Amino acid sequence: MGTTPRVALVTGAAQGIGAAVARALAGEAAIAAIDAQAEGLSGLVKELRANGGRAAAFPTDVRDVAAVERTVEAVEHELGPIGILVNVAGILRVGPALSLSDEDWNTTFAVNTHGVFHVSRAVARRMVPRQAGVIVTVSSNAASVPRMHMAAYASSKAASTMFTQCLGLELAPHNIRCNVVSPGSTDTAMQRGLWKDENGAQAVIAGSLETFRLGIPLRRIATPADIANAVSFLVSDRARHITMHDLRVDGGATLGA
Repeated sequence: MGTTPRVALVTGAAQGIGAAVARALAGEAAIAAIDAQAEGLSGLVKELRANGGRAAAFPTDVRDVAAVERTVEAVEHELGPIGILVNVAGILRVGPALSLSDEDWNTTFAVNTHGVFHVSRAVARRMVPRQAGVIVTVSSNAASVPRMHMAAYASSKAASTMFTQCLGLELAPHNIRCNVVSPGSTDTAMQRGLWKDENGAQAVIAGSLETFRLGIPLRRIATPADIANAVSFLVSDRARHITMHDLRVDGGATLGA
């Protein structure tokens, strides 16, 4: 990741993939941990500091554009210029498309899409004058393959994926790279909420003909660390010539589609 100390802002950092990303980057950058869940953030920051990292919690609802602006300003004031942004914050509302409520649809987009826009815009506006920075959005393989009962989630992730790629095109002349990491089924609280029983992981691995869902060729569920490792690569100097890329981390579940 180079020798210059950097600040990494990670949204959705209170748990799951966001927390794993914060842990993965803590050895190389100061961590600005962002989430609406203040308690989870506090525990993460204590852990990172106990392990010798520099970290601070900034409880923020990414749906609130004014709050996002205040937070980004506070991060740069307290920790320094943001060199890395990782958009992880997301929610999942499932159900048949015709039964989704307006609230389910709007809230899903407010977090998964508008939140990515709010935070990316606020951070990128500060990166441009510095002519440096890396942005990674954690999307989903559902952004490219239709899923039963996941219309809001898949649509919101598809939108945030394309936004990030368009942003990457616009920011490339400013030496700012923007990439996407698209996980498949990952062992998080969100994933476990979809399981019917203790055999949920095996059911996902096997796939389902009834819902037109393929299984996972690598025969395992991803861990949050698997996704964090992909993010770590994309924000590092090893990926310095990669931008606008969508890195699928799903064990082959979407057959590269």
